[in-house]
Parts: sequence; structure tokens; C-alpha cells
Amino acid sequence: MTTETIPSLAGLEFIPYIDETGQLPAQLQGKVGAYAICDRHQVLQFIGYSRDVYLSLKQHLVRQPQLCYWVKVQTIDRPNRTILENIQAAWIAENGTTPSGNSTDEAKWTQSINVKPLMTPEEQANYATAAGEELAQSKILKNVARRVEAEIIAELKSRGVQTEIRFNPKLKDSGLLDLK
Repeated sequence: MTTETIPSLAGLEFIPYIDETGQLPAQLQGKVGAYAICDRHQVLQFIGYSRDVYLSLKQHLVRQPQLCYWVKVQTIDRPNRTILENIQAAWIAENGTTPSGNSTDEAKWTQSINVKPLMTPEEQANYATAAGEELAQSKILKNVARRVEAEIIAELKSRGVQTEIRFNPKLKDSGLLDLK
């Protein structure tokens, strides 16, 4: 694929993020490509690329469930960062503005979920009280991570998601959530 053959974003079909059986688009498992994620009103939120589009979509769904309703995808046969970056740049240019997921909100789309900012006042007080006690703070962070994880799972279930979601248990002690 060359720059001349990059398909226009507008020309690609919208694929439901979650199908009628509650699954993410299985046809994207193991596929290399660029993808554009849109909200429920089909407004562009993020453009990314991946060696496994399916796994990336799963990560984004967990990190930004309220913004993942539609996706457009262009797959390529072999991993090639230059081609994928060119597709991403072309789609951003076609859009006319950079989606917030590729600028101000990029970390929300691409980084593990940090649960510290999501602590309740009570959790913050307990964490502060445990200052200097690494094990106690770790336990508090793990419990906050479990609470946030349960909230995410509940939100996904309310949308009918049936795809298995498993978080990496080793990250919870440090107050991070990411898929295994």
C-alpha cells in the first residue's frame, strides 16, 4: 500500500464495536491495521494502529467504554509502521481536526488506567494515613483497582458485552488496570 492507495476514512464502512451477540469484531483478531474509533453518534474519537487490531480495540473499550461504539478499519498484510503511520496521518488530515484521543486525551486511550485519581475521599484518607507503609498502601490501591474494575465490567455488561475481559492482577498493587 502506498500513500496514493490509502483509502479515505469516509469511504470505509462503520463496523459496530459490539455485535448483536456481545462480541467485538472477531474478524479483526490477529490482523495488522489502522483503525478509527467513533462514539455512539459516529463522531471520530481516536485513530490508532496495531499489530492486532482486535486486542487494541479491547484495550480501548476498557479504557474508554463510553466512547467506543463504532470502528472503521483498514488492514494490511504485514506489519509496516511507516504505512500505518501514513494511514493514521491521512485520516487525521481528512478529518480536518485531530481527534481528542490523539491529542489532549491520548493517555486515556493508550495508557493503563491509573486508579489513584479515581479514589473516593475515604480511600484517599486511608491511603494518606498509610503513608510510609508500602504494604498497606499497596493493599489500598489493589482494593481501589478492584472497585474500578468492577465498575468497568458493570458498564460493559450493561452494553451487552460478552467478550471475556481479564485484567492483569500484578498491576493492581500499583494502582493500575490493564488487560492481561
